[in-house]
This record gives sequence, C-alpha cells and structure tokens, in this order.
Amino acid sequence: MGRTRNIKLAAVIAQTGLSQARLATRVRSVAAEQGASELTGVGQSHIAKWVGGVAPSPPAPRILAETLSRGLGRLVTLADIGLAVDTEPEPQSAWSEDTLTTLMTLGSTDMDIDRRRLLATSVYSVAALVLPEDDWFARAADRARTRRPLSSRVVTAEDVEDVREMTSIFSHRDQKRGGRSGRTALVAYLRTDVAGFLSGRFPSEDVRRGMTSAAAELAYLAGWTAFDGREHPLAQGWLTTATKLAEEAGDAPLAGHALRALAHQAVDVGKPRHAVELAEASLASRRYDHACWRERSLLGVVHARGLAAAGEKKAAAAALLRAEQDLGKAGSGDDEPSRVFFYTEASLAHETAAALRDLGDLQGAEAQFRRSVRTRGAQFVRTHAVTLGSLGAVQAQQGHLDIACDTWSQALDAMSGVQSGRAKETVVQMRRALSPFRNRAGSRAAELDARARSMLSQA
Repeated sequence: MGRTRNIKLAAVIAQTGLSQARLATRVRSVAAEQGASELTGVGQSHIAKWVGGVAPSPPAPRILAETLSRGLGRLVTLADIGLAVDTEPEPQSAWSEDTLTTLMTLGSTDMDIDRRRLLATSVYSVAALVLPEDDWFARAADRARTRRPLSSRVVTAEDVEDVREMTSIFSHRDQKRGGRSGRTALVAYLRTDVAGFLSGRFPSEDVRRGMTSAAAELAYLAGWTAFDGREHPLAQGWLTTATKLAEEAGDAPLAGHALRALAHQAVDVGKPRHAVELAEASLASRRYDHACWRERSLLGVVHARGLAAAGEKKAAAAALLRAEQDLGKAGSGDDEPSRVFFYTEASLAHETAAALRDLGDLQGAEAQFRRSVRTRGAQFVRTHAVTLGSLGAVQAQQGHLDIACDTWSQALDAMSGVQSGRAKETVVQMRRALSPFRNRAGSRAAELDARARSMLSQA
C-alpha cells in the first residue's frame, strides 16, 4: 500500500511560493538557530518525502512549522500541515517546542471533540515531567523577546487588561460551577484572541511582558479546568505551556504557580516522586521569594502533599507547618495577584487533610476536612462539594458509616449544578465504599447509593 500524499503540507508550501530546495535551506537555518543539529542536513529530497507522505521524526515537524510561519507571516500549526499527532510526546519536546505553536495546537485539539477524546485516553506523560535545566528557564524571556511578530497588529495595555478581566470571569466560574463549565468558551478565546495578541507587535517590553503573563495565567486556567475534568494529558499540556509563557514574561511567581499545579496533578495520578520534584521547582528561590505570602503557602502545602504521598512523614509535617505560617503572614492589605483569591484557610485545611490522610492519620485528616467545611466561603461550591466527599470517605474508613452517610448526603446536595470530574470522582468513590451495604433494602446506605447512582447517570 502506497503512502498518502500530505496535501495540507503541499498547500502551505505552495502559499509561500518557495521551491522545495529553497524551503530546505530555510529549514536548515531555523534548525541551526534552535539547536536542532540533527536537521542541519535537510535537503530538497527530505521536503519531497514529507510532502509524499513520509512523517518526519521530531523535532522536524515543529521546525518545519516555524519555518513556514516565518515565510507566511502568520502562525502555521502542526495540524495546518498535516503533522499533528495524538501520541505521548518525546522527552523534553513539550518544553522545547515553540510556545505559540504549542498553544495553537493544544487549542485546536481541545476544540476538536474527536481529537480531544483520543487524547483523553492517551497516556499521562512522565517523560514530559522532566524539567529543563535552570539555564533554559533563565533564557526564556530573551528567546521570547526576539521572536518575530507574525502579524502587524499592535498590542496595547488595554488589550492586556481585557485578557486579565476575562481570566477573572472564567476563574470565578470555575470555582463556582466546576472546570467543565465554560471550558469551550475559555479555550476558544485563548486560541483566537489571545494567540492573536501574542502573534502581534509590542510597542514596549512592559506590554510584551504583561500580555505574555496574562496569556500564561489563562493557559494555566485552561490546564486547571482540564485537570478538574480529569482530562490529564490535556491538562498537562496546558500547564506546561503556562509555565513556559510565565517564564517568557519574566513572571517567576506565576511560573511557580503553574509548576505547583503540575505537582498537584502528579500527586493525583500517583506519581509522588515527580510531584516532589515539580513542587521543589515551584519553590525555587526566585519563584518563592517574589511571591506573596498567600501564594507561598499554596506552593508549600502542595509540596507537603507530594512528600506525604511519597511517605516522607517528617518532611511533610515540616512543609505543612511552613505553609500554615506563610498563610498566617498574609494580610488584607497585601498586594496579591488575583489568581490566589480562592486560597484561604479552608483551602489550606483541605490540602492538609489530604496530606494527613495519605500519611495514615485519619483522625487528623477528619479534623482538617471539618475545618475546611466550616470555613469555606459560599462562592467556592465545587471545592466545598469535593471536601465533603473526602470527609465522608475518611469517616467511613474509621467505621463511622452513619456519620459518613450524613456527610455524603450533604456532598450530593452541594454538587447540584456542578460540572466537575473531581466532584464526580468523589461520587464514584462513595459508591465503592457503600458497595458492601447497598443490598440492605431500606437502609440509609442503600438510599444514598441509589441517589449517587442516579447522579452519575445524569453527569
């Protein structure tokens, strides 16, 4: 069976007006510039093979897309040239690929139902958790500063404020209704308006940094909402992109915030050692020292979660104490970024409870989950429901089934209207815990299980 000609690639090359030989020359130049020494020997025959249907090996696709983007003065994604793949990335490719190209490719995948479903079933990439050397991060802002604009649009300070306002709207909606609510609109805005801003011209370095930082925060939110929806490969891609954008903006605390989310995700998917490494990177001096006290506490408590999951009891206890102390130093008059509005005493208590639970201290975990429920604000509906579900679970583990059923009933009440994969997972875990008792007709456990089953069928 012969190969299928890559008509998308052929069409884009035709738009540039370049011959295959001339395109090969430009590919070699871009490859040399980006340190892809394995591509400095690319010739006309390689281009012909790729057009003929031979899929080039990484990093050739991204170098080719970058070369074509420069030739056309607009962003060309891997999907545009028929080279998008939905498999686990090669080690380091998530970090080495051009940030704007990655943003557009992820956005296209996120908006395409079939590709999104395929990615949702793919493997969470442990290879992509391996961070580049510190020097790579240190040079990120310089690399972004020299990126050639792909459009003549001039970005303004007002554009930056618009992106920040939209991020605040989406973020508050996430806390209230869950990550699956409004995600389509969020991603559409990110891959169209925001990508357009990043492709434009910046009148000053302040505007470039401001827009890049605003884009990073929105990419972080896209990742967090995907994480809340249990779409882990997609979440990992967005959170990595957010980290890269934050570094390109020179916004070290925001980079730490995104790395903290990657660490939180690693705990949830059962990769505690990687979680600790990511959390330690989020706590690097330039990220931690320039963060506000509230954000420092958030970074620290996730570090504690990783240590607890890894079984490092003493280190986890020390990290929890430090997180408590850091939050205690936060004041109402502090200059805090809007992204930490959700992190309160209730948040710290929830994460502390999860760490204690992982360390086997169920009584301590129950006390902290109760503290979280007691102090949680009414606007944080999704997290409140998850906390109640977790509280019921530790009560059941201690043999207090009647009390657990009361708590789980409250959790189901709180979940009304919430669109969250994490909330749904607590219902799944609830039914698992109730399974030995669900056949007792007329019992509280049987009634609760029937209600949980009905809720899952409607999700």
